[in-house]
Amino acid sequence: MERFYVTTPIYYVNAEPHIGHAYTTIVADVMNRFHKLMGYKTFFLTGTDEHGDKIVQAAQEAGMEPKAYADRISGLFRQTWPKLGITNDKFIRTTDPEHIKVVQDVLQKVHDAGDIYFSSYKGQYCVGCERFYTERELVDGKCPDHDKPLIEREEANYFFRMSKYQDWLIGYIRENPDAIRPERYRNEVLSFLKEPLEDLCISRPVERLSWGIPLPFDNRYVTYVWFDALINYISAPGYPDGELFRQFWPVAQHTVAKDILKPHGIYWPTMLKAAGVPMYRHLNVHGYWKIAEGKMSKSHGTVVRPLDLVPVYGLDAFRYFLLREMVFGLDSNFSEDALVQRINADLANDLGNLFSRTLAMTSRYFDGKVPPFGAEPNEEDRALRGMAKNATEEFTREIPQLGFHKALMAIWECIGSANKYIDYVAPWNLAREESLNPRLQTVMRTLLEVNKSVAVLISPFMPETAEKMLDRLGISKKALDLRLDQDARWGTLEEGKEVSKGEALFPRVDLGGAKKAEKGQAEKSEKPGKLKAAVQTEKANAASQPARAPVAAAASGSTGAAGAASADPHSEAIDIDTFRKIDLRIGLIRQAERVPRSEKLVKLIIDIGEERQVVAGIAQTHSPDDLIGKQVVIVANLKPAKLMGVESHGMVLAVRDGADLKLLIPEKEVTPGGRVS
Repeated sequence: MERFYVTTPIYYVNAEPHIGHAYTTIVADVMNRFHKLMGYKTFFLTGTDEHGDKIVQAAQEAGMEPKAYADRISGLFRQTWPKLGITNDKFIRTTDPEHIKVVQDVLQKVHDAGDIYFSSYKGQYCVGCERFYTERELVDGKCPDHDKPLIEREEANYFFRMSKYQDWLIGYIRENPDAIRPERYRNEVLSFLKEPLEDLCISRPVERLSWGIPLPFDNRYVTYVWFDALINYISAPGYPDGELFRQFWPVAQHTVAKDILKPHGIYWPTMLKAAGVPMYRHLNVHGYWKIAEGKMSKSHGTVVRPLDLVPVYGLDAFRYFLLREMVFGLDSNFSEDALVQRINADLANDLGNLFSRTLAMTSRYFDGKVPPFGAEPNEEDRALRGMAKNATEEFTREIPQLGFHKALMAIWECIGSANKYIDYVAPWNLAREESLNPRLQTVMRTLLEVNKSVAVLISPFMPETAEKMLDRLGISKKALDLRLDQDARWGTLEEGKEVSKGEALFPRVDLGGAKKAEKGQAEKSEKPGKLKAAVQTEKANAASQPARAPVAAAASGSTGAAGAASADPHSEAIDIDTFRKIDLRIGLIRQAERVPRSEKLVKLIIDIGEERQVVAGIAQTHSPDDLIGKQVVIVANLKPAKLMGVESHGMVLAVRDGADLKLLIPEKEVTPGGRVS
């Protein structure tokens, strides 16, 4: 069985989890889930880095001891990851006794080999980075990451002979061009290596910093943070003799942000070489999430907390946005507007609409059961199946190459083709011909198979949605138990299996009802750490009050009240010419979704020979999924109006029957657009 080992950086506990941490960890999770889907045996590692100057400072500011402070922040990371759907196998802490032992063993081994020596050093030191900088690394005389002046510090410490391995590292990177990915970061490391590589200071005196791992050969010093933290990648699987280490280290992949490229691309490989440990397979480096073109930064107060966003927009929507919006390796701008646009366009309109339409028509035409393939597939059927096959091929090719957005684009191209297929084939027309139409069977089975394939393909990105889709298709399987070669195979849906419509996968979101979450200083709701819900219920909505008439307008394009007809039998009589001014048409409901912030309004796309958007006050009596595919009577020449900010170009007619509201429908299906007279 093939194996896959992926790591995140171990996150420094001087700050709570933010969107940068979340992105790196979700990327690793998607890779882990993908390889499980492909049948690999996997190991996924994350954790926290807990030693050093910054932790001592943060603990002092919090009025705590370093260990207690580290326990608290590490606990926040450990609690956050399950809430983001993270499936790590191990969570390591640099304060774990097993890790401390491995660090000391490696230090002793490298020291015994003569690659660690004692010397005095004077230079420019950044407390935030906990490292010395050379003049050529500074930007305007300041730390490039913190934009702050450095302090001059002279100190006697232990040094690792990193310069000894410079030529070897250059040769290794050139001979293994995919060791650092994407290419821009490999070139960045090689560019840095054009200058002479200095030796690495790996200790701090206990008299200045006692919060660290003591050097095994001199207990007056503790280990410098990088020579402690980086070793977690081998200590976690049990270096040197552990079974997990033997199985997984040869296929190790590290996933990091570009701000720690140098430690992972230069310090870590030279440390491995000195310790006689084989190199990792890939170093995968991504860009920054920015807000208003600036790097997200705790020190500047520009951070987005993932657990502020998830309760508002949903976990899978958040995961989808991160992987679809950022091209791996490049910087990307975060905005709540962009997140909402992705939810409404990609998830509600495309994926949600396809799934709702498919299940609604299956329910209507086949009593909610999976039909067999009836007639032989025609050109349109084969083309859609080909799109599903292409999406699967792109998916399997792009994810190992870090093309997450490309994999999602291929899946969404298939979704778009399926929605167009429905409009072109028009199953509702086929349903008129006969009750057991073989062509209709093939069309609906094709659509069900495409939805199944899409559910399997999105499972690494949106596991909850995948499970929900599969369950409603009659497949009860956890996302981590799916296997691509079995579960995405065409034609494997069980004939006669009952499917269930359920609620919309992704209701549309109104950004106006949500608190902005673009900065860590964003205004919070009464419950700390949570944003107020994006979609809020109106206490009173005159536009969606129930009609009081036997024959009522379910939606009005001219007034805010649903229910313009009068129940008074003595109402004013009209002549035939007045009646003829009312253009009543038969319409076919193509799409249906709830209007955000309204309990009673539904937005409909109705085919009356042309597509019309109509808002109807029927949400309390009719599910949007149930409406798709129904024929209704609409007033087509009503003046347009806005209801809850949504334009309505017509009125759906319904009858009030006690507490119930029933739509007026034709005796038999007729061509959309037919005029009522």
